Amino acid sequence: MAGHSKWANIKHKKERADAKKGKVFSRCAKEIISAVKQGGPDVRSNAKLRLAVQKAKSANVPNDVIDRNIKKASSADQADFAELTYELYGHGGVGIIVDAMTDNKNRTASEMRIATNKRGGTIASPGSVAFNFDRKGIIQIPKSAGSEETLFEQALEAGAEDFDQSDDAFIVITAPDELYQVKEQLDALSIATESPTLEMLPKSTVEVDEETRNANDALITWLEEIEDVDEVYHNMA
Repeated sequence: MAGHSKWANIKHKKERADAKKGKVFSRCAKEIISAVKQGGPDVRSNAKLRLAVQKAKSANVPNDVIDRNIKKASSADQADFAELTYELYGHGGVGIIVDAMTDNKNRTASEMRIATNKRGGTIASPGSVAFNFDRKGIIQIPKSAGSEETLFEQALEAGAEDFDQSDDAFIVITAPDELYQVKEQLDALSIATESPTLEMLPKSTVEVDEETRNANDALITWLEEIEDVDEVYHNMA
């Protein structure tokens, strides 16, 4: 079991981003369209689409909106979406990872440059920041679902790497390529889970003073508000 909560370092970021319902819906639509472009519109034979639909339903996206996006994706006129990851150095040596999904890479690159021009920080070369993060699968289980000890054992038996907790949920941590397999194992045990996500967890954190923290918060907030940006991770303590 984790000795400290890596999840706590990024949880406030997720609360801010997830509160923006329209952006969550937009991300779900992009993932559905991308999945259809890659594997076709049949949910039964397209595992990526099936998971994208499950995620959309977990986010309370209406069924008619889901169906409309599947049909839209089948059109040759509908552009595909590319997943991009940007690495940045924030203030005080803080590392920042930005995950985006876009149908216009040039637009996204321009928005990233504007962000650093307005709020400081620099765009780093690939790998120079990411080495200090691990991409992990994250599955949340409401604390009402059972005892910590029992759920911990069930999660490990299902293939989880680690088990953590926040104020209101237990956190199952998996290898990225085993996320959905572990989710299916937990579902088979009738354990209530939220939609699985991939997160970047920092291996270590950087201590900063209040002024530097405020400067980084301003940069992170700006990045989160970019239309194509879905998630922003950092290693600020």
